[in-house]
Amino acid sequence: MEKFFFGSVALIVLKFGGTSVGGSEPIRRLGEIVRRCLPEKPIVVVSAMSGVTNRLFRLADLAMLGSSWEKELEGLVEQHRRCLGELALEPALLDPLFDELEKLIEGIGLIRECTPRTRDYLVSFGERFSVRLVAAHLRKAGIQALALDAFDAGLITNSHFGAARPLPDVDARIHGILSSVAGVPVITGYIGKDEAGNITTLGCGGSDYSASIFGAALDVKEIQIWTDVDGVMTADPRIVKGAKFIPKMSFAEASELAFYGAKVLHPATMIPAVRKNIPIRVLNSFRPDFEGTTIVAALTGPERHVKSIASKDRISVVNIIAPPMIFQYGFLERVARIFAKHEVVIDMIATSEVSLAMTVDPNAPLEKAKAELKEFAEVEVKTELSLLSVVGEELQDRTDFLEIVFGVTARLGVRIELISYGATRNNLAFVVKQEKVREVVMGLHASLFEGGLERPLVSR
Repeated sequence: MEKFFFGSVALIVLKFGGTSVGGSEPIRRLGEIVRRCLPEKPIVVVSAMSGVTNRLFRLADLAMLGSSWEKELEGLVEQHRRCLGELALEPALLDPLFDELEKLIEGIGLIRECTPRTRDYLVSFGERFSVRLVAAHLRKAGIQALALDAFDAGLITNSHFGAARPLPDVDARIHGILSSVAGVPVITGYIGKDEAGNITTLGCGGSDYSASIFGAALDVKEIQIWTDVDGVMTADPRIVKGAKFIPKMSFAEASELAFYGAKVLHPATMIPAVRKNIPIRVLNSFRPDFEGTTIVAALTGPERHVKSIASKDRISVVNIIAPPMIFQYGFLERVARIFAKHEVVIDMIATSEVSLAMTVDPNAPLEKAKAELKEFAEVEVKTELSLLSVVGEELQDRTDFLEIVFGVTARLGVRIELISYGATRNNLAFVVKQEKVREVVMGLHASLFEGGLERPLVSR
């Protein structure tokens, strides 16, 4: 067995997503990637197997409805047992967790309720299954490895269930624990614990964020996000078949893309990495020799150009019109206070003297906020919209950029519902009807990336 003392030397973080741990063959590929990285003393962070988190949510829904959930649980258990068998691992390895999960579902079914705290506990099982399975495979392959739940590795969070954030002293906690680990720590992504001992989750896609948290805590030299694509692309390849690979981009560009719907990285991933200036690399576990996309703090002149188009569907636009507020201070503050009170997150905002327009997630709890807003304003909510974003360093220095973008929408006869430009130098965002989004993305890609605007920036 290949052994080493983890200690506090230079490291890398290897994060593997659901498709990279989605079965026995992907896990074997994971093992070979880890073996190749052993000289760099890796930390491994893993997601749940693909599809498992959704199955866990479905279990809760079935139990709360009083429907039969046993078959769904049986299928989830069988998915993991089949993988254990194919990897020739101990068949009973996960039995204690299977039993724990079954008791939890029984409890949810009895009281017909699943609080945010209980839901976080429930969905944590996906990562907890995965980490034990991966660590056992590494050991069988001759690599010294230790399975750790993230909270046992120092990831303590606040109690914001469903979207928890690490406590300020998390770096010291993680460093203190992991500096004494021998071998490869294999750590759950997505989950943590609050100070009361309740399991929390970091939000959808939070395993990327976990990897960045652990990487920043240990000052690693690189955070690698292993997924099932070659890296970041100029557009979603499911929409644009000719989407191009992007070899390098900045933290600012990647943050904008993640926020506006690109699925390669979780939006919060960049925060700890930026704090410690640690490069992130997005790699394909099915093509491990491909270079991937490197994300860094700053780009050189030739690397600064239009990078990618992202889109986010099922967006709602809230229009707030309040003529009585003309020349009155405090209008924005009043609106912001109401949205904060009801925990409505705003993506994008445009203002005039007496009106506001903003985009929100369609699942945002708008009804109570609308009732308060209607005390002093007219409120209209538009749905079935999509938010598009064109991202690249220093877009505002290009005199031809807006002409090309709006030339595309004009040619396609697409009405723009809302626009944001100038808040950063790296992004143009606008809203169109959802039924038009694919057409607009393909048109923009043809003009921006096949028409030469991906060339290096030349200010005019």
